[in-house]
Amino acid sequence: MHTLSLQIPETAFAATRKTPDEFAQALRLTAAVKWYEMGEISQGQAAEIAGLSRAEFITQLSRFQVSPFQYTPQDLAEELADAN
Repeated sequence: MHTLSLQIPETAFAATRKTPDEFAQALRLTAAVKWYEMGEISQGQAAEIAGLSRAEFITQLSRFQVSPFQYTPQDLAEELADAN
């Protein structure tokens, strides 16, 4: 595991009403959700980045209004066509 050091303005903690540790966890989760939403990482990788189990990560996706499914309508159509 690597350690990453970021300089975050003090105002960020007040604005989000989070302690530095809570802010760091929220940052990890938010980044993981966005990267998952963009299709850059898998659910398992996102859960690991967020420090959650895969089930917990899937639950958190609903908070961000992100689907746990990474299929586009075209992907789904291709899958259905291949099934026939």
